[in-house]
Amino acid sequence: MIRGVVLDVDGTVVRGNEPVPGAPAAVDRLRAAGRDPCFCSNNPTKGPRAYAERLGAAGIDAAPDEVVTAADSTVAYLREHHANDDLYVVGEDGLVERLVAGGLSTADEPAAADAGVVSIDRSFDYDDLTRALWALGDGTPYVGTDPDRVIPAPDAFVPGSGAVINAVSGVLDHDPDAVLGKPSPTARELVLDRIGHPPEECLVVGDRLDTDVALGADAGMTTAVVLTGVTDRDDVADSPYDPDYVLADLDELDRVFKVEA
Repeated sequence: MIRGVVLDVDGTVVRGNEPVPGAPAAVDRLRAAGRDPCFCSNNPTKGPRAYAERLGAAGIDAAPDEVVTAADSTVAYLREHHANDDLYVVGEDGLVERLVAGGLSTADEPAAADAGVVSIDRSFDYDDLTRALWALGDGTPYVGTDPDRVIPAPDAFVPGSGAVINAVSGVLDHDPDAVLGKPSPTARELVLDRIGHPPEECLVVGDRLDTDVALGADAGMTTAVVLTGVTDRDDVADSPYDPDYVLADLDELDRVFKVEA
């Protein structure tokens, strides 16, 4: 029996600050049926409390302790591997705040960097790329917060962390040591710990095959892709990732549970 449901956020339950049609009612039905949700986002700029507030404003009931973000997995990885390093950050203030709150140190100047973090930065420009080259070009280790090259905004797709990571790695002679967020092992462990059910009793639902479905498949969960974000039916047919279910939207979740019954 499915007792826990891991829900992607952007493109699955919301687009921008608006709910995907049918999503709030679908989440309500999950709770009424006694199925515990965990909202898992590859957005590294906000913490669980801010995400819960954003979801609540869109009419989706969510508590901070039900949210895992790419910032959480990035902090967890860095605390294990670079706890005492000064980190050069290509990213937004929200990410820097999350790193500092996690007990990590940041470096303002490229020459002071012991390691680096690369993420979405909506003001990223040539000067930022140059400074990243100065900070990391001598083989200094670095990580990416998440692999999402594009993210679904209200009216169109926009570049995500993966685009910035690719730009930075393109001027270096080495790839990131790790790319966190879904479907990384660090994110998977955090999600399973947060949801509190064994993977065989969990369903993961998201709009990305290579992150949401991959995370679920790697963990041994049932998987479903929704077609309200970056994936369409042609993508599913051409992908090496094979979800157990293809849903038009979150409102079709009941179809999964009817099959289970």
